[in-house]
Amino acid sequence: MEVMYQSTRGKGDLVTASQAILKGLSDDGGLFVPTQIPRLDIPMEKLSRMTYQETAYEVMSRFLTDFTEDELKYCIRSAYDEKFDTDKIAPIHQADGAYFLELYHGATIAFKDMALSILPYLMTTAAKKNGVTNEIVILTATSGDTGKAAMAGFADVPGTRIIVFYPKHGVSPVQEKQMVTQKGKNTYVVGITGNFDDAQTAVKKMFNDKDLENLLGSAGFQFSSANSINIGRLVPQIVYYVYAYSTLIRQGSIKEGEKINIVVPTGNFGNILAAFYAKQMGLPVNKLICASNENKVLYDFFATGTYDRKRDFILTTSPSMDILISSNLERLIFRLTGEDPAACAKLMEELSKGGEYTITPQMKAGLSDFYGNYCTEKETSEAIHQVFEKDHYVIDTHTAVAAGVYKKYKADTKDDTPTVIASTASPYKFTRSVMEAISSDSETMDDFALADALAKLSGTSVPKAVEEIRTAPVLHDCVVDAQDMPATVKKILGIC
Repeated sequence: MEVMYQSTRGKGDLVTASQAILKGLSDDGGLFVPTQIPRLDIPMEKLSRMTYQETAYEVMSRFLTDFTEDELKYCIRSAYDEKFDTDKIAPIHQADGAYFLELYHGATIAFKDMALSILPYLMTTAAKKNGVTNEIVILTATSGDTGKAAMAGFADVPGTRIIVFYPKHGVSPVQEKQMVTQKGKNTYVVGITGNFDDAQTAVKKMFNDKDLENLLGSAGFQFSSANSINIGRLVPQIVYYVYAYSTLIRQGSIKEGEKINIVVPTGNFGNILAAFYAKQMGLPVNKLICASNENKVLYDFFATGTYDRKRDFILTTSPSMDILISSNLERLIFRLTGEDPAACAKLMEELSKGGEYTITPQMKAGLSDFYGNYCTEKETSEAIHQVFEKDHYVIDTHTAVAAGVYKKYKADTKDDTPTVIASTASPYKFTRSVMEAISSDSETMDDFALADALAKLSGTSVPKAVEEIRTAPVLHDCVVDAQDMPATVKKILGIC
């Protein structure tokens, strides 16, 4: 069965998976979605005996149907190798009455590695398949983790350049140090004086700027995206939910066919959308629990049916979730409209022009798969403290938001379904917030001293990703206003 891809806004032809990966964003500004969700038609008992790499092939081959078996296995083999510090790739740790799915064992110690380790291989393979001769310019905005993971993946990959914009004052010190020390002759990192939404909006406008596209083309370039709007990011994320379920079966924690809940700390909605797609494939999932921080635009949406970005932007200790425009929600909206691209495009236009939209009661009824809630900064810190005190297990701020929301879910529903919590970043990426939650002796230390203290307190090792940047020189120090991003891209590419 060949799976094709269409725009959520309806214009343009159907494209293959490789074409959708290359384009990143549809010409009409919409996001690519599969014309049908394939079934996971392989016995779970068989899946439970598979490695992560074997599971990845079974899941991804059903979505990326124009990749040959050899091409896809090459991409998977190249991505999930010694870059990860465990051969399990995504191990599960049981603590505090839940199963924490550790998605931070890659090169940049965040869940973005799970997809961004493979995207460069998918993209360069797709370019060859489609006879692309232009140099591919990966243009992306990051709230902290995507940028570093994307640069690590694309650094010095022939035929590509990568330009990353990030909010100068909206990421953790470790996140920023990881980005500005990134090596690679084809990597460029630019801070902006605004917030993530400013960066993301400007990036989307550049993708939709036909004059810029023509200028790039005449100079031998074309844009593509490494953000979660790219279907090549989303499909690999489905894998680890399937792998988590098969791991729980293999461990004897659940029986085949038994349902699980999945809790995801959510900002741009891509990670929880991947879990939703896994459920649509046939994975036995009961409830998808959407955990927000104090930028609770998604919580309010699930509660009211109105998506309203017209609110103060709050800088929190979980910066990768400091987002008011959750781009991947558009893919769910498209499904809720009954896959009506005109209806979806109208809602997205309302969001763009007026800052909000309201779905119909029938569409809101379609959100029954989801539960939404949020944690305050105080509750986030308390969740880190409680999990550490109870099980001597350290979680980061984003995972703590999920853990705190899961407690609220249990209190609201009394549901005792086995639950997987997506643990999306290493605590060493947010050492100050983590140490302040579990120790009173942290105020005078810098971030690297805090990492050493956390290692001593928790009995874990400081990750290689942190050790490498202790003394690494800053290689990128450009900072611009959001309105100057297009001019900055032209300057970087030498097409001013």
